[in-house]
Amino acid sequence: MNASRHAGRRATLTLAGLTALTSMILVLAISGGHEGHAATTHADGHVAAPQTRNQAAFHDAMRKLWEDHVTWTRLAIVSFADGLPDLAATEQRLLRNQTDIGNTIKPYYGKAAGHRLTALLKQHILGAVALLTAAKSGDQTQIKKASTSWYANGNQVADFLHRANPRNWSKRAMRSMMKTHLDQTLSEAQNRLAGHYAADIRDYDAVHKHILEMADVLSTGIINQFPRRFR
Repeated sequence: MNASRHAGRRATLTLAGLTALTSMILVLAISGGHEGHAATTHADGHVAAPQTRNQAAFHDAMRKLWEDHVTWTRLAIVSFADGLPDLAATEQRLLRNQTDIGNTIKPYYGKAAGHRLTALLKQHILGAVALLTAAKSGDQTQIKKASTSWYANGNQVADFLHRANPRNWSKRAMRSMMKTHLDQTLSEAQNRLAGHYAADIRDYDAVHKHILEMADVLSTGIINQFPRRFR
């Protein structure tokens, strides 16, 4: 087989992969029904590897959504801490990510569910902004108020996911994952504001690792609920 045939084959496979990814990204981890089990979430929090092309595409799409979440959050933290002029644009892009996530579930679970998820995630982002503002000012009363509200919202997100898929996503597990995400993000922001850049970078590495683990739990839970869609 010559080089041009190799190149054509690679292009065909790439197009097929992109097509599968585009279709799979339309599904997110919110639903109430059960269609059986096709993957496994282990008690220790590890998840089974995807077994089919559709499962793999969905797994990767879920990771992309949540990587965008932490990436744009980090960029917003950096812009906020350093007073950069791109802060407003960065915040808008971050908020758009939450809208995109909500919109993906509308074709499957209705507009109300999509709007609810978007609202909760936007509260998560705006709550982080309020906490950053309080931390930068040094107002301990406002810091405590903003922190309490932010963590309460994290529990709301976790409970929303649990109600959608109680068999695969226990309330305890969801709340634990959300708390870890908030704890790590807060540490990242605090170290950035304090100018502890090496620690700030280590924090982001931890945030990134954890969010991929969380995304895998969510994608596996969806595959377990709807195995017929991932054959």
